[in-house]
Amino acid sequence: MDLKRIHNVYFIGIGGIGMSALARYFKFVEKNVAGYDKTRTPLTKELSGLSIDIHYEDDTALISSSYKNRENTLVVYTPAVPVEHTEYQYFLENGFTIKKRSEVLGWITKDSFCLAVAGTHGKTTTTSILAHLLKQTGVGFTGFLGGISEDFNSNFVFEGTDYSVVEADEFDRSFLRLFPDVACITSMDADHLDIYGNSKELEKSFIEFADKVSPGGALFVRKGLPLEGITYGIEDDADYCVTNLKIENGSYIFDLVTPDATLVDVKFNKPGRHNLLNGLVAFAMALHTGVPAEKLANALATFKGVQRRFSYKIKTEDFVFIDDYAHHPTEINAVYDAVSEMHPNKKTLAIFQPHLFSRTRDFADEFAKSLSKFDSILLLDIYPAREKPIKGITSEWLLEKIDNTNVRTIHKSKLINEIKKQNPQVLVTMGAGDIGLEVSKITKELQDAY
Repeated sequence: MDLKRIHNVYFIGIGGIGMSALARYFKFVEKNVAGYDKTRTPLTKELSGLSIDIHYEDDTALISSSYKNRENTLVVYTPAVPVEHTEYQYFLENGFTIKKRSEVLGWITKDSFCLAVAGTHGKTTTTSILAHLLKQTGVGFTGFLGGISEDFNSNFVFEGTDYSVVEADEFDRSFLRLFPDVACITSMDADHLDIYGNSKELEKSFIEFADKVSPGGALFVRKGLPLEGITYGIEDDADYCVTNLKIENGSYIFDLVTPDATLVDVKFNKPGRHNLLNGLVAFAMALHTGVPAEKLANALATFKGVQRRFSYKIKTEDFVFIDDYAHHPTEINAVYDAVSEMHPNKKTLAIFQPHLFSRTRDFADEFAKSLSKFDSILLLDIYPAREKPIKGITSEWLLEKIDNTNVRTIHKSKLINEIKKQNPQVLVTMGAGDIGLEVSKITKELQDAY
């Protein structure tokens, strides 16, 4: 692909978190950008505010004529778009250059020093911490994040072109389109079995990604994963290690051991040991840009967070409201552990929206075990995303597997009344679907009460 030849970039599924970051990039480099999405969201509203034309009906008549010139138009699509999509078929049948999001990301970042974050959990937070560290220490980079960083208020960051920071997504084997110089793998838990079929195939894909790290580069792997690389962990004999860990005023204080030195009394403000691990590997990766360890440690203490990643929406002495993107049993366990560590012995209500019928089916027993730990649970209907319903797979079916008497299904319209009725000390919302749109409503309704 020749960027000089391309004047127009059209996105099918422009509202996705990864797609919208690319749209911002092309707008930043002064290309004409437009697209389709099926749903209006805060993300699409922000893109429209950048003078990006977006429509919400699958209708080729709504595509501006300037984007129908195949000689200077690039079409980018997400795998979530069905092949029968009218606009996709139009561009395909008329010989346009059509590329998946992952291909375009690989193409954009190929000539930079690429820092890539992979793993079934923790990618977005790790990538955002890494971007924050580089920004705070004056390293020039372009960042493509899988969430909205609270430090940048965006999922796209431009601070230069020497380095690129990217989230390496395993879905649809997208990360195999990247060319990493330094990479990490945070986790390899079974997921996306609708794509891979079984966990062994998923592991093979991660091994293939690890092999893509350039000669002379570095691969960081969480201690215990079945991969060769530079290890990191908490209170163990990893190459990069957190020791002497304690909690003071809701923050972690610890010593950070590297192969070359030990940094004492490092501070990290994001709750959850899973997030502490994310911060540790982001620190290790950032060292490969040549920044002194002491500067990076100081920057680690100022990381604010990522929207919907253990995000405090309300925090008072009497009531805490936390919102998280957790949509896999391992992620739910991590949220529970973080809540228990930071807010021990508090009455906790968890609201969970299952994401995908196939994931709910494949991990039903694990979901049930993870959710049953909370004092009380409310289940929303399954968010279908790209899928059609699977017979018999419903939130009511999942409920029957949860070993907890305080669990029920609920419609979104009744959430606020039920929260007030239960009067929890800690409220947690979790899920990767449109539950995020309910968070602002809940916050607005409850913040005056506390």
